[in-house]
Amino acid sequence: MKYFQEMIAQKKRSIFLMPEISLTPQMSQRLQNHFGNSVVMWHSKLTPLQKKKALSAVYDGTAKIIAGPRSALFLPIKELGLIVVDEEHDDSYKSSSRPRYNARDLAIYMGKIYDIPVVLGSATPSLTTYVKFPHIRLKGGYFNSQKEFIYERGAESLSPLIMSSLQKSVTAKEQAILFLPTRANFKYLICGDCGHTHKCVFCSVGMSIHQKTRSLKCHYCNFSQAIPQVCIECKSTLLTSSRLGTAEAVKNIREEFAEARVEQFDRDVITTTNKLKKALKNFNDGEIDILVGTQMLSKGHDYHGVTLAVVLGMDNMLNMSDYRAREKALSTLIQVAGRSGRKESAKVLVQSFNEAFFSAFVDKYEDFLEDEKEYRKELYPPYKKLCRILFSHKNGIKAQDAMNEMQECLRTASDIEIVGFGKCGIERVSDKYRFEILLRADKSTDIIRAISTCRNSLAEIDMDPIEFG
Repeated sequence: MKYFQEMIAQKKRSIFLMPEISLTPQMSQRLQNHFGNSVVMWHSKLTPLQKKKALSAVYDGTAKIIAGPRSALFLPIKELGLIVVDEEHDDSYKSSSRPRYNARDLAIYMGKIYDIPVVLGSATPSLTTYVKFPHIRLKGGYFNSQKEFIYERGAESLSPLIMSSLQKSVTAKEQAILFLPTRANFKYLICGDCGHTHKCVFCSVGMSIHQKTRSLKCHYCNFSQAIPQVCIECKSTLLTSSRLGTAEAVKNIREEFAEARVEQFDRDVITTTNKLKKALKNFNDGEIDILVGTQMLSKGHDYHGVTLAVVLGMDNMLNMSDYRAREKALSTLIQVAGRSGRKESAKVLVQSFNEAFFSAFVDKYEDFLEDEKEYRKELYPPYKKLCRILFSHKNGIKAQDAMNEMQECLRTASDIEIVGFGKCGIERVSDKYRFEILLRADKSTDIIRAISTCRNSLAEIDMDPIEFG
């Protein structure tokens, strides 16, 4: 806020980036309360009229602070004096489709071009940022509150300890949040006899169970079908579900605590900006006792009355086939825990078989970053550059041939290493077969030079990838 004031006093303008639209209602209210009409919000959910008004304020100079997700970076802003990237660690800054840019990295690049300061803010900075840029840790908080971490050995279930903790919170008329990484009722439908997982017909991925619509739904291509009564492989009726989801957790908690006001907070329910505003307002006004949600819960929202945070699914995140799995799991836990105890003292109940790892670093994130450096050296960013080359086509043979042709060419290039190549972790998405090559090098220019020499029409280049699924 002070920095923005300085920019306005110098007749300069600022860009304030947030990782997702889900943060804009809260931030817009705070900024507008402080700076009034000199603040303009910019995001994809604005109506054509709202966009027209916002652009007019950008062009005529009345907009001194332009806030929004990554698209705000592309507005034609004159006299730019400052860029602030909030929650810089968040993967939402990286575009998952072409062009695959990272808005955080682009903000840093713009800062160099225009010779202006760039502030990267986060309670859990990425290791790349920590290593590359000078940093300062702000100590303490606005309120003096305490957090107690309690660990329970278990695998994604509403255990007696969790339910009794929620009961105490409801009885004391306090608020609680419950984090799950999985949407829907359950993640997968599995046959108890032959072990077959019911997969999407267009994607090689298990479909999620949505009891409300009585359907299986693919979270990659949105294909849905009725929940089968028998296994399509062996015709067994012994069908089981695995990996608890938010909708099922809400259903179970409502059945257990009829008096509690329980709401779901994920992309299945929060589909518009108005629904988001309403949900956050109701929770902050104390009209919701327990809020159950996915990653949306951890996105920097300010909940003052939360005295209990329940965190499930950490082990699944920790065991992902991703070099950043430890960083992402610990960051998520700290961010979710950070939604509690902002005003009152709070308990954070973590269900995990990896207490030793989480308890060692949950209050010492800098120690974790120092430890993580040793794992990454000579192998992964920020010490090496990675590039993922993706090949997708409805004809799997064409995609595979394109991959083989390019990797044979890349073998002749010096200064780069082919880490691996073959089928993607999820081989088929939206009826297209997918293959990939992963490259490693000391410098981006070595990778770019090699790719330029071995160009292929089916190749989609993802520099500094964050997706390995």
